[in-house]
Order: sequence, then C-alpha cells, then structure tokens
Amino acid sequence: MAWSALLLSLKLSVIVSAVLLVIALPLGAWIAFSKARWKFLLESVVALPLVLPPTVLGFYVLVAIGPLSPVGRWYASLTGHTMAFTFEGLVFGSVLYSLPFAVQPMAAGFAAVDRTLLFAAATLGAAPFEVFRRVVLPLSKNAILTGVMLAFAHTLGEFGVVLMIGGNIPGQTQTVSIAIYDFVQALDYRAANQTALLLLAISFVILSLVYGLNRSKWVVWPWR
Repeated sequence: MAWSALLLSLKLSVIVSAVLLVIALPLGAWIAFSKARWKFLLESVVALPLVLPPTVLGFYVLVAIGPLSPVGRWYASLTGHTMAFTFEGLVFGSVLYSLPFAVQPMAAGFAAVDRTLLFAAATLGAAPFEVFRRVVLPLSKNAILTGVMLAFAHTLGEFGVVLMIGGNIPGQTQTVSIAIYDFVQALDYRAANQTALLLLAISFVILSLVYGLNRSKWVVWPWR
C-alpha cells in the first residue's frame, strides 16, 4: 500500500477543492445569471477539461508553467525554481482539470433558485451581493457541496495531468494513481489491487454522499 502517495493525493484534493470553492462560486453565479451573448464561450472553456484528453491538457499546462514561458519565468523569479515537477504545479494543473466538476453543479444550483424570491429581495432593497449571500447561497448549499465533493473525488483519481506536470517523484509529486501504475509496471498486482480497491471505496462513498445529498425524498421501502 502506497500510504505516502495516498496522503499526498488527499492533501492535493483538499487544497484543490478549497481553491475551486473560491473560484467556482463567482464563476458559477456569473454563468447562472449573466445574459451576455458570449457566455457560451466561457462555458465552453470551463467544460473543455471534460472532453480534452488529460495528457493534452497536461502538456499545455506544462508548457505554460515551464521555464521558457512568461508564467514560468515570473514564478521562478519569486521562488527560485520553476513550477513544473513540483507540488505547486500539481495544484495549478489540478485546479484547471477539475474546474468543470465544481463550476457546473454550482451554476445549475444557482440557476434553479426561484427568480421570484430574488425579485422580492431586490424589491425590499437588498443589494445584488446581499441577495446572493442571503438568498441564493442558502438555497444552493446542496449544489455547492456537490461541486466541492466532485472536485475532491476527481482530483483524488487524476493520472494523466499529474503525470505530465509532476512526473513521478516519491514524496513530492507521486500521487496514488501514479503509485498504482508503478505497482503494475513492477508486476506487484497485490499492492496495486489493495491501493486501487481503497481508491474505489473512497470514490464510491463520495458519490453515494453526492447522490444522497441531492435526493429530495428518502424512501426506506421503495417497493411498497
């Protein structure tokens, strides 16, 4: 069992989920309420990681944060090293790759809020931010939790993007999915099976929580 890789993946997932919560809330709100004609372009950019091969996205992110890029040179001037093949690079790439898993559920939840409640709050004098904070956010809490949990689960199981950006450095960039790949390459199927089974169980629990959270009515005996 690759415990250090699992702990690194959990740490990465927690940080990425927290970052995405900050990014996805305003982005999801803008997508839900904006009437801009070019909104579909932003929606396409957000959804792009869903259809793009992870290695393609990982390659372009690697080029973008490499030592020859403006971002890479700027980061190196601040820290003394490049972002590629570091944990910070994994966080940056994972935020991009998991972005639609956080934004889309939140945007759908915001869009489903009854507009008459928003108009009533505005009529009573509430500013747009107050309407969002006191009306939209409470009514969308399940959608927000769903977005955060899906982003966490997706980051936990990443392979292509983290391999391209972080490589396979034990204790620094070796995540649990890469550790499973290493076990298979070494023909250690027992360790690969144990680690994969644990990842499967964690993913199942998170998805069960997501579906349970969004179930409007619980039925103990559905056949009656």
